[in-house]
Amino acid sequence: MPPVTRIVAIRHGETAWNVDTRLQGHLDIPLNATGRWQAERTAGALVEEGISAIYSSDLLRALQTAEALGAAIALPVATDTRLRERAFGVFEAHTFAEIEARWPAEARCWTQREPDFAPEGGESLREAYARCIDAVHALADAHAGQTIALVAHGGVMDCLYRAATRQGLQTKRSWPLGNASINRLLHTGNGLTLVGWSDTRHLDAVALDEAADAADALPP
Repeated sequence: MPPVTRIVAIRHGETAWNVDTRLQGHLDIPLNATGRWQAERTAGALVEEGISAIYSSDLLRALQTAEALGAAIALPVATDTRLRERAFGVFEAHTFAEIEARWPAEARCWTQREPDFAPEGGESLREAYARCIDAVHALADAHAGQTIALVAHGGVMDCLYRAATRQGLQTKRSWPLGNASINRLLHTGNGLTLVGWSDTRHLDAVALDEAADAADALPP
């Protein structure tokens, strides 16, 4: 049997733009006060997880979340641009309502999850999925038999869930993508397997569930 890599995948903590339902994409938005608290709580919950390496998107909201974990378990954080959120081009910095009003045809392609649709200056679902899943396979292969933490974004978490459960890109999302949620997977030569999803017990009632009202993930 090939060695198994345990993956602890963490979505970044809350930002002001999550609260505003404003699309972040590749824009570098920091955590707000709640997000910083969430990052500390998440770090505390993972102290005994046996993590050997921490990888993070280089975008500030993910990096700040990862750095809280790194400080708690005395490990450096390595950044990887392949773990960035999907690039949304001209959609970035706009709310869902603004996008629908300004680009109705494009918004329809987006919300219907057309795999090859890309907003002007952005990525398609297919491109973003390939980018982040290729990165996860490479990082897991480099740490076969160990446990690694991956700190990234709602869109990346969505791709991980789809890869592990063999869901298509156009399948309507029914799974949560909470800020600072802890998601556990296994990686082998056969790909990803889901172990546990959207654990927010460490946050009690403070977790922001993107399935209801956050802006940093793929549309339903």
